[in-house]
Amino acid sequence: MSETVATPQVTELFGCMVFDDATMKAKLPKETYRLLQRTTKNGKHLDLAVANVVANAMKDWAIEKGATHFTHWFQPMTGITAEKHDSFISPLEDGRVIMEFSGKELVQGEPDASSFPSGGLRATFEARGYTAWDPTSYAFIKENTLCIPTAFCSYSGDALDKKTPLLRSMETIGKQAMRVLKCFGNDDVTSVRTTVGAEQEYFLVDRALFDRRRDLIYTGRTLFGAKPPKGQELDDHYFGSIKPRVAAFMRELDEELWKLGILAKTEHNEAAPAQHELAPIFSTTNLATDHNQLTMEIMQKVAKKHDMVCLLHEKPFEGVNGSGKHNNWSLSTNTGINLLEPGETPAENAQFLLFLTAVIRAVDEYQDLLRISVASAGNDHRLGAHEAPPAVVSMYLGDELMSILEAVEKDAAYDSKEKELLRVGVHILPKFPKDTTDRNRTSPFAFTGNKFEFRMLGSSASISDANVVLNTAVAQVLREFADILEGAENFEETLHELIRKTIRDHKRIIFNGNGYDEAWIREATEERGLLNLKTTPDALPYLLCEKNIKLFVENRVFSEAEIHARYEIMTENYCKVMNIEVLTMADMVRRQIIPAVSRYVRELAEAARAKRDVMDLVDLSMETDLIGRLSALNARAYTKVKTLDKLTDDLRHMVSLDEQAIAYRDSIIPAMEDLRYIVDEMETLTAEDVWPVPGYGELLFGVR
Repeated sequence: MSETVATPQVTELFGCMVFDDATMKAKLPKETYRLLQRTTKNGKHLDLAVANVVANAMKDWAIEKGATHFTHWFQPMTGITAEKHDSFISPLEDGRVIMEFSGKELVQGEPDASSFPSGGLRATFEARGYTAWDPTSYAFIKENTLCIPTAFCSYSGDALDKKTPLLRSMETIGKQAMRVLKCFGNDDVTSVRTTVGAEQEYFLVDRALFDRRRDLIYTGRTLFGAKPPKGQELDDHYFGSIKPRVAAFMRELDEELWKLGILAKTEHNEAAPAQHELAPIFSTTNLATDHNQLTMEIMQKVAKKHDMVCLLHEKPFEGVNGSGKHNNWSLSTNTGINLLEPGETPAENAQFLLFLTAVIRAVDEYQDLLRISVASAGNDHRLGAHEAPPAVVSMYLGDELMSILEAVEKDAAYDSKEKELLRVGVHILPKFPKDTTDRNRTSPFAFTGNKFEFRMLGSSASISDANVVLNTAVAQVLREFADILEGAENFEETLHELIRKTIRDHKRIIFNGNGYDEAWIREATEERGLLNLKTTPDALPYLLCEKNIKLFVENRVFSEAEIHARYEIMTENYCKVMNIEVLTMADMVRRQIIPAVSRYVRELAEAARAKRDVMDLVDLSMETDLIGRLSALNARAYTKVKTLDKLTDDLRHMVSLDEQAIAYRDSIIPAMEDLRYIVDEMETLTAEDVWPVPGYGELLFGVR
């Protein structure tokens, strides 16, 4: 009889593979720990001698945990993470080895900068690039390798990753928020940081079925698939009982995430069959971004151990919910105050309203950048469909908070017991409970009590892009607010007028109704002047607008060259993704679907001949009808493939990536949709055992 191995207590398991603050305090000399904390909290330079002590302690700890290698773990502009592993071994003269790890190896690495997307910042012959240790994100052990979170830049200092601009944006919003807080007399506050909790949606499908779908393998989504008899219309999957196989996956996923100090908290079935969600407890934005990248990676690895595949594409299945990533964003001080938490004293209320209106103005003025921050070929399929927010950026505040803002704007009485004029900083606002209104699942940017939930992010995206934009846009508004308030002769009067003006000038971005209503889309664009950037090619050109370049450059988040590079990378990525989808679609039709349907037509014809030979005057209308319909559809599919071939050939003559992106949007995607419609109809007419790939019914309900 085998012994049962007890699972460690969660408290013992949590963070056991992280060189976190408690571990550093235990492993490092007191003075080294103090100097490292100074670097982490205040951005002070870390002396190489101190780095050597930290590196040696980190190495000893990692070896105790079974690590043999180390890597600088970074986030290039591919959207995923990158690693180059080196062992700790160092040779001795007698042929033996010792395990070494220096401060120089900890602080800096040198991967090949020209092999990652650079948007022209690096050429092939300009290969040198550097990774630099980010001490604000803890090192961790993954698969016997010590992973050191790092920033990635070129030889000339240009940011080639997603971490560097995120750290820059966090620094600028922290600085500007501090200026505003000083105006309110908050002298005890020494730092402000943005915090994020990133909810992650995903699908789980059986691995054997996945392996038979070239579209899933190559593109992450199904390019074909007839609607099954049952989908999500009964609402029986959402929050339903979790199937044993999925539950086992979730248990192991939790354990692996907890080992890495990731605050995995909530897990449940989502609305679509085979769809699920994981939500963590919030943490600082830099750490939350690192943790979300790890979460996506570990989800996929753990799923394979359970003979499943984790799909992170935004729209893997047509006709059911896509997968998003809800970015719950807030601002907090080092003293533990959430700046988006409504207070109960006049000063706190005024401070809350100022930060609230700063976010309102930032979202209104930079709605184009927020849309760009979530733009991708995959997310284009999701936005505006099946509970995903529309492409029009708007904010939901709820009726209670909206009424307060209207009263402030008009210097009018708020509908409270006192019935008195609402003057910011003079009268106490009524207590504002967190849940005075319903949630709005169609809102792209919703206030949820003490934070904003940005719901437009796609499930496969790095949350860095959205938070860089959000941090920088709010920082710019806070900068302008601080400039006004710092020079005010009458602080309360200036504050009141500033909040009133901001509400009046930017309330067009606030909408509490149904984001799917066509009447709202018309109102948003025609009456309010909001943007409706439906696709990635529609959105990307706005990145190069003068006001947006100015925003990033003045706040030192991106240089102008870095902005242009990111525009080129995003455009090129869109074109490459679409090209892979077109080639995959044509390949599947030519090599799998047309041959399979042709064989089935031949089987039907042979069956009809056999029936006719056995029985005179037999009714062959069924066979004749199916043969005719399938033959016609197969011929149309072949013609559509030839059309796609011609369209893709035409792209090769387009030098401009912008032209290619527009051609994909305007010509190729409609042609792909036409072909899909034909193939999906053929699937409904073809015998299941003949159809060459697993159907939606198998994929969505195959994990039992």
